[in-house]
Amino acid sequence: MDDRFNTIAGWALAGGIAALGLSIVSGIVFHSERPEKMGYAIEGVEDAGEGGAVAVAPIAVRLAAADVAKGADVFKQCTACHTINQGGASGIGPNLYASVGKAHGHVPGFAYSDALKGVPGTWTFDALDAWLTSPRKYAPGTKMTFAGIANPQDRANVIAYLNSQGSNLPFPAAPAAGEEPAADNAAAEANVADPANISNEATPAEGTPAKDPQAAIQAEKKGH
Repeated sequence: MDDRFNTIAGWALAGGIAALGLSIVSGIVFHSERPEKMGYAIEGVEDAGEGGAVAVAPIAVRLAAADVAKGADVFKQCTACHTINQGGASGIGPNLYASVGKAHGHVPGFAYSDALKGVPGTWTFDALDAWLTSPRKYAPGTKMTFAGIANPQDRANVIAYLNSQGSNLPFPAAPAAGEEPAADNAAAEANVADPANISNEATPAEGTPAKDPQAAIQAEKKGH
């Protein structure tokens, strides 16, 4: 009986030693370093920076590479609420013909939300990019339920398509590497210098105190 017990115990011990040995050997053979980035790369998803925010190229850069035909395809998801033909009737949303550069509530007779009408400025390229990113963030309280277009280039394509439908404004120049993007044209036109700010003072003639220091001294002596 004791011999049988000792035999079983011996086999169990030998099995444990063998398992431990295999574990050590497999750990040596299949050892791998921790990857620099955890997880799997997903095609089409942009990498986020250290702050967690995805770096998006300025709208001027994306418009320079915009494809109007692709924008027309993306716009098809908007046709449930909007028309874009000249003279088209408004539906759930306003007609969008020649809307780029216009005021936020420019379509006569359409019941815009107070939230959108309260947003200052016009539909510049930058404003359209922000609106299409998230209407609710652009105008909190807006009646528009559209969630937005997540892909930055898709937004640029749609904006290029909108611009081609009656607006035809020149795109802002894409900045050179390391430069800040220029203000888009619609905004720049609104910031033209006001002629009222130009001075109407006449230029002093030669020999007057304002132009000739010696004449100023003589005038001062005559005054005493």
